[in-house]
Amino acid sequence: MSQSYNRGLIEDFSRWREFEAGMWAWIFHKFTGWVLIGYLFTHIAVLSTGIPASGASEAVLMAGEDVYTQTIVSLEGLLLVRILEVGLLAVAVFHMLNGARLLLVDLGVGLDAQDKSFYASLILTGAITVASVPTFIGGAF
Repeated sequence: MSQSYNRGLIEDFSRWREFEAGMWAWIFHKFTGWVLIGYLFTHIAVLSTGIPASGASEAVLMAGEDVYTQTIVSLEGLLLVRILEVGLLAVAVFHMLNGARLLLVDLGVGLDAQDKSFYASLILTGAITVASVPTFIGGAF
């Protein structure tokens, strides 16, 4: 007969202190996945505002009144959008690196060093994000 384990109540929010690196990796991976899905739908919604430009006449396009291009240029001119792009990069890089880490763990590679590889993916994500800040923020001023 199997033994049962008392996992506590769902309402016991103090249990997050018991989490190890593997649980945090799982939580961050799920969170970044949902953020990427939310970004995808937001991206489609914002860029779909420029769809009428695809049906515009050639004379309108030649005059530089392309709604799609104006939408992109106006959004890229906002500092907030540039900062959000840096955040999006951080989310995407972490999700990618942690996904590769999980793939290797599932294949049996690096089972003993899961904690170290999680921390390495966090550090590498931070380094890539910090290194990209001048590129993203540079054109906003």
